[in-house]
Amino acid sequence: MNLYQLSWKYIKSKPLNTFLNITLMALGISIIVVLLLLSQQVEEKLSKNAQGIDLVVGAKGSPLQLILSSVYHVDFPTGNIKLQEAEKLAKNRLVKNIIPLAMGDSYSGFRIVGTNHDYPSLYQLTLNEGRLWENVNEAVLGAEVAAVLGLKVGDLFEGAHGISNESHTHEEQAYEVVGILSASQSVPDRLILTSVETVWAMHEEHETDEAIDPESHETHADHHHHDEITLKGLPKGDSLQEVTSLIVQYRSPMAAIQLPRQINANTNMQAASPAFETARLFSLLGIGISLFQGFAYLIIFIAGLSIFIALINSLKERRYDLAIMRSLGASRSKLFLHIILEGLLITGIGALAGIALGHCLVFLLTWSNSQSAAAGISGFVFIFEELWIIGLSLVVGILAALIPAWSAYKTDISKVLSKE
Repeated sequence: MNLYQLSWKYIKSKPLNTFLNITLMALGISIIVVLLLLSQQVEEKLSKNAQGIDLVVGAKGSPLQLILSSVYHVDFPTGNIKLQEAEKLAKNRLVKNIIPLAMGDSYSGFRIVGTNHDYPSLYQLTLNEGRLWENVNEAVLGAEVAAVLGLKVGDLFEGAHGISNESHTHEEQAYEVVGILSASQSVPDRLILTSVETVWAMHEEHETDEAIDPESHETHADHHHHDEITLKGLPKGDSLQEVTSLIVQYRSPMAAIQLPRQINANTNMQAASPAFETARLFSLLGIGISLFQGFAYLIIFIAGLSIFIALINSLKERRYDLAIMRSLGASRSKLFLHIILEGLLITGIGALAGIALGHCLVFLLTWSNSQSAAAGISGFVFIFEELWIIGLSLVVGILAALIPAWSAYKTDISKVLSKE
């Protein structure tokens, strides 16, 4: 019987102690795995969804709220800004491109976003079927929206005011699905995209008297089709029209220094940097993550201490067995390795169980929480740091078994056998 089989036989002979030690190790490892999976995936998703966006401009309020609502679409907008203000910003020499966003409606929990064709290009989206919107009341669905709701090209649906399922629906006008986007694992997968003019038209239903000219019989939305184009895809603004926010791309690196200061100081709008605000968000979350990590390392330390105590206690019971092994020809180094191997087996099994448990917990979190699923978090993602976790657990096993193994190494055959 080799050392591995001998160590395994002894571990199996103490099922309660072994189960306790493996459970403690698995709990500590699982907490670390959950934190690593969540933090890394969230950070990757945030970076991916903000890629190509230098600045977000919107109504004054919380900069973080502006980023969350306009880039990640997980919060309420801070308000609206005048289209005229957006046109002035578009003429700024520091601005390369502006993508307008008009929000406020939803359908079955999915947000309807009015924008132009630069928005799909920003995320390098491709069409799975159909085409992009061209006329008022046409909509393009994200891949997840189409899959969840079962909508297809040619279907009609009525949007609701606000992002609550119980909100008032726009029964007078329906959206027509003209295209479905391919899955991109990004924010647009859960969005319904349409034109800004469609959003304006939906919210002008109650302004019939102002929207219709008795002489021309043209609606206010129809009138805009004949205006001069100033923002890409948008008619020239007037004092009535508003958008929710603007996605801004810089013309030069100098814009990062000058443009946000100009907007915040000289306009009624605010400018927020996705990179800065997400970094600030992670710094706030980092305190809680550090606390949980500290708790996990404490559990691992307790597991190591428990293994150490179990091996020390077992050594007292096994001194005669170890002396017999020595008398039968086993070297001191084999006894040393025998005890070390027991510590490695317990912590190794605990690490593998902890990693499996951590992935299961993340899976259950995404399965039970729609927001986690919306963020694209998965429990079936394996990261390189998990190898370090296994290494850490093995080091704990070696350290826990080191003193008991040294005691076994120093076993005096004659003294132990004479006492027996």
